[in-house]
Amino acid sequence: MKASTRQWLEFAQTDLRSCENNLNDEFVTNVVAFHAQQAVEKAFKALIEEKGIKMSRIHNLTRLYALTESFLMNPINETELEMLDNVYTSSRYPGEIGLLSTGKPSIKESKELFGIAQNIFDILLLSLEAGKKQD
Repeated sequence: MKASTRQWLEFAQTDLRSCENNLNDEFVTNVVAFHAQQAVEKAFKALIEEKGIKMSRIHNLTRLYALTESFLMNPINETELEMLDNVYTSSRYPGEIGLLSTGKPSIKESKELFGIAQNIFDILLLSLEAGKKQD
């Protein structure tokens, strides 16, 4: 695995850890949502880096999925990607212009987003490890 791929994965794991450490803090549920999206984005970028795919700056998870789908061991639920995409920038701004029409996510919602992010990270990591064995 390339050093740059490992760096992307480490940054993704940092985001997941940030989520995990704040799951029960109602004050920062929006931060958990943001880091959940970031973890998935960085894990996709690890796979993109490893495969040498050329791309411009993309933050949209659905587009990143489209670039990497052929390398994945398991499919990823696109509805879940859209959920994470919906909290990307908006997780840092008030409800009127962002995250959810009701404002910040609840603890339950932020835990759900973390679970989705962890699952997608695991799929991407498995795909990277499987690709390493095939090379």
